[in-house]
Amino acid sequence: MNPNSNQLGRLLARRTFLRRTGIGSVALASLLNADMARSASAASLGGGDVALQGALRGTHHPPRVKRVIHLCMAGGPSHLETFDYKPVLAEMDGKPMPASITEGQPIAQLQGKELKVLGPQHEFVPCGDSGLMISSVFKHIGGLADDMCIVKSLHTEQINHDPAHTFFNTGTAISGRPSMGSWVLYGLGSETEDLPGFIVLTSEGGGQSQPISSRQWHSGFLPSRYQGVQMYASGNPVHYVGNPDGVGRTQQREIVDAIAKINSIRNTELNDPEIKTRLAGYEMAFRMQTSVPELTDMSGESQQVIDKYGCTPGDGSFASNCLMARRLAERGVRFIQLYHRGWDHHGGVKNGVATTANLVDQGTAALIQDLKQRGMLDETLIVWGGEFGRTPMAQGNGRDHHIKGFSMWMAGGGIRGGTSYGATDEFGYNAVENKVHVRDFHATMLHLLGIDHTRLTFKFQGLDFRLTGVEEARVVKELLA
Repeated sequence: MNPNSNQLGRLLARRTFLRRTGIGSVALASLLNADMARSASAASLGGGDVALQGALRGTHHPPRVKRVIHLCMAGGPSHLETFDYKPVLAEMDGKPMPASITEGQPIAQLQGKELKVLGPQHEFVPCGDSGLMISSVFKHIGGLADDMCIVKSLHTEQINHDPAHTFFNTGTAISGRPSMGSWVLYGLGSETEDLPGFIVLTSEGGGQSQPISSRQWHSGFLPSRYQGVQMYASGNPVHYVGNPDGVGRTQQREIVDAIAKINSIRNTELNDPEIKTRLAGYEMAFRMQTSVPELTDMSGESQQVIDKYGCTPGDGSFASNCLMARRLAERGVRFIQLYHRGWDHHGGVKNGVATTANLVDQGTAALIQDLKQRGMLDETLIVWGGEFGRTPMAQGNGRDHHIKGFSMWMAGGGIRGGTSYGATDEFGYNAVENKVHVRDFHATMLHLLGIDHTRLTFKFQGLDFRLTGVEEARVVKELLA
């Protein structure tokens, strides 16, 4: 028997299936004509736009939110100067750190050195009706206390910046795994045809600006259409979207259509998902030639709104990116990450925290207030935090990396506002009460989106992978309203 006969039979059967069901024509139509695609998909598949559906084709349970905005404070903000009030640490300022706490523990740059306590460098004040203790450096965020749940017992597994970012984004320190934004987009799909469903913006200032690799928002082994797309504050907001000189929109449409037809012919031979991704990429780029200029045109924003954010739109600041995040959310973007690179304070932690906090404080508060006024906060999960915290021990007049206990906060749909959860010890060193692992955060985030984290999987190299891995992870229901 010809060894290729079975393969040929399967290929012919697949082509017959595609021809008879119309799915193959629907896929091509969706790339060449969005309106035609919607009609065709409704006729052949019983409704819905197949181009926008996620792998789950729905949710596992009723979702509390539609989208996530992750305000990533890159560099590791000190929980001891921001959200974890430690009066005992203040009393111990300058005294030796008890060896019973630090002996045998992972320490980054302080390993083998004399360890002395560094007390909190800023006053903490009760905020809101809830009385949450928040650092005085946050003059605006403090006003959000009754909307926030501060998690004070977060812990992670990687003590250096890049692997810690990788761990927070992917649930593992192994490079090449899908980011959490890609997992969300893969599971739920996008609500917009004209913009990517996962968008990243960056800003910097206030401290040492550790580099951020684009693999932090990569799709890993998931199809590449689920990776994040970085937008830029100056020049073209998205690279390689604009037409070359002398090429008009009609000509570009003809080019995209021709490429789509050629790639579709190739795909009938190979059935390669990445060919479909490339087809969709060309089409998305064509649509973005219209949608991105409209997105970045801030002329319709009132001066009152701009003043609330405290920015000049498009100036590359974190505040400007917060305003852009609200506009992205309005347009159906599923997962939005705003990185601010400036929280790495090995020295000068007092002035450094104050300076960096000032750069993110007003924009953060304005984003949440703006979403609330527009009726969007209840359908949005806001996450604020870094890849790890900072040591209670002094590194000169700064603090070293710390992974055993640190803080982050969440607000928005499904979150129990005006509360804190978990605790570190009196020095702020170890998470000791209601500990929350990074994977627990992932499970909780997915739960709020209507996803059971154990059931969102992707088969790769013979294994069913998931964001929370095979290790134990739990939904932290105590955070939920």
